[in-house]
Amino acid sequence: MSIDIARYSKLISPKDMGHNEEREARLLERCPPGHEGTKLINIPATILDASGAIIAWYLLDALTDATQKEIWVATDLLAPMLEKSVKLDGIWRTNQEWFTPCSENDVLTPGCINLSPAWFQQGHENQSDLEVSASLNGPSSENILKAIVRPAAIATVALRVMHPQQYWTGLQAFASLGDKAGSKELPKMSETLQYWAMVFNSLTIICNRETPNHRDHSSIPECFDILTSVGKYLNARMSMPSLQLEFSGRGSNWLGMVYEGCCSYLCWDPVLWMGKVGWEEVES
Repeated sequence: MSIDIARYSKLISPKDMGHNEEREARLLERCPPGHEGTKLINIPATILDASGAIIAWYLLDALTDATQKEIWVATDLLAPMLEKSVKLDGIWRTNQEWFTPCSENDVLTPGCINLSPAWFQQGHENQSDLEVSASLNGPSSENILKAIVRPAAIATVALRVMHPQQYWTGLQAFASLGDKAGSKELPKMSETLQYWAMVFNSLTIICNRETPNHRDHSSIPECFDILTSVGKYLNARMSMPSLQLEFSGRGSNWLGMVYEGCCSYLCWDPVLWMGKVGWEEVES
């Protein structure tokens, strides 16, 4: 693609959330992807920018039936938290209007939650010590962590191939995090880290939800997030208007995305696992 991702990332600001159509049109005009119209990607692919940097990896049918079943079972353990996460109003990520209503035939509960062995409470970034997310503070947290071990390890191995530098940095960060948990006498964090099997420091589980066009500023521009979809659908789509790309969704796809500023629209369901990195939280 002819777009320069480094330049594009410098043009956007935290206020560019992807919801302003006029602003997005201007950004697209300044950094065009190099092709007319929206291009559908329905085969395994790596997407490169003008400098040769990999913007995204796209892998179809990446997970075996056995691994998908493990993810399904693990997600079912989270049903009580998923149900509580959906709100009548508030931000779109948990607003009920974006979720498919639950019916008698639904196997999984609609919702959106985050798991993390170490992050800041919302609104307290850089003002307090890291804490285990509330979703991993309950009585079933150990069972949840054990249930996601193998899928999490697979995602970690995939990152080792996609982005070796991020993989090794992640390992070093978790070693540092373990030392910090020990020195500050944080037993819950130490316990959680023993079972945390990925080099991403947070995992978002999304069930039966669409999203509006949006841009996520919470990750590091040079690092990958990994999205894993699980389900029996055949015709879902993930749209990236800023790249004029659409990715065809089937039941076991992986999408590794790099750079801050990916404006996307997601309509994969019923289950999406998203590993995110935010190592600035643990390096200080």
